[in-house]
Amino acid sequence: MSVIQPPRALYIHIPFCTNKCHYCDFTSYVLKGQPVDQYLTALEQEMQRTAELLPPEQIDTVFVGGGTPTVLTPPQMKVFLDSVKAHFPLSPNVEFTMEANPGTTDIEKLQAMREGGVNRISFGVQSFDNGLLERIGRIHNVDDVYRSLENARKVGFTNMSIDLMFGLPGQTLEHLAGSVESALALDLPHYSIYSLKVEENTLFHKLYERNELPLPTEDEEFNMFIRLMEMLKAGGYAHYEISNFAKPGYESRHNSTYWRNEPYYGLGAGAHGYANRKRHVNLKGITPYIEAAADKLPRLDSFEVSEQEAMEDFMMVGLRLLEGVRSSNFAKQFGGQSLERKFGSTTEKLVSDGLLERLELADDTVYKLTSQGVLLGNEVFGAFLEG
Repeated sequence: MSVIQPPRALYIHIPFCTNKCHYCDFTSYVLKGQPVDQYLTALEQEMQRTAELLPPEQIDTVFVGGGTPTVLTPPQMKVFLDSVKAHFPLSPNVEFTMEANPGTTDIEKLQAMREGGVNRISFGVQSFDNGLLERIGRIHNVDDVYRSLENARKVGFTNMSIDLMFGLPGQTLEHLAGSVESALALDLPHYSIYSLKVEENTLFHKLYERNELPLPTEDEEFNMFIRLMEMLKAGGYAHYEISNFAKPGYESRHNSTYWRNEPYYGLGAGAHGYANRKRHVNLKGITPYIEAAADKLPRLDSFEVSEQEAMEDFMMVGLRLLEGVRSSNFAKQFGGQSLERKFGSTTEKLVSDGLLERLELADDTVYKLTSQGVLLGNEVFGAFLEG
């Protein structure tokens, strides 16, 4: 039996956007004409039912994602943030992150966020090339990025991150290096850099099917990843997770919950949650979500996670962290069971292939990606599904 613990992390989904980006398959809807106030009421109803069903002890991290949460007006932002604090006891040193789109964060909105408890902002920048931004369907430009960061600093935000993307249509190694250089010049504490994935039900997927999406080759994308790692490390940032870089002490505590396979509350349309070895996903449509939340938890599906699947998840997500996974943490999550007994043959093969490193400590064993393993991460993670 695994050790059950109430979640100390909270994810909340705000599914509204000013427009739909060409690559996005998240649960998100164009804001115009949407019943935002009714959605916030439904969200509070879900908060209340969730807190009654699985009472939170203390929340250490909150992450508000989307969509674009910063499309909420300042009064709506206040209502929303007040409801979070009313139902979830926040730790004195909570990490409270909100995603933001450059150009949707004026001073008044940022003040409402700060006064409501938000202390970390993740800006979806994606590129510092206006042509590329237009090509991927972003509505902001580079000037908006600088203005948004300046406004956030004026209001008192210091813990900020930006997302960049590589492998974009028409993007070259020089494009990417220019964006990383511009990002580093901002001297922010955290950067996330993701490769484009062409997902179904997106405009990019339709173009891809018609052979009209000029993507970089696999080799070009591989070289982009190597270049961005070199640049960020040279800039003084620790590569702490495959796609994430931070100054010491500024690693994303909330996302580390996912990478350590720990439980979290998931609220809002299309949100996922994980607690007591059960996963759930909420209804995705705005109206169905609002109607369901009026009298019950707005679930689309929920299911038990088998111990085998939970163990595989532990290894696959845990090895995304460059610090690796510890045998002691495996035993702690799975009632004293041995990582080596469960996955010994898999880890041995990956060590012999030069993709994993095993470190023997005085009272623990650590498995972590080698530099080659970082480049071939998917091969490593997939090995645990076969084990």
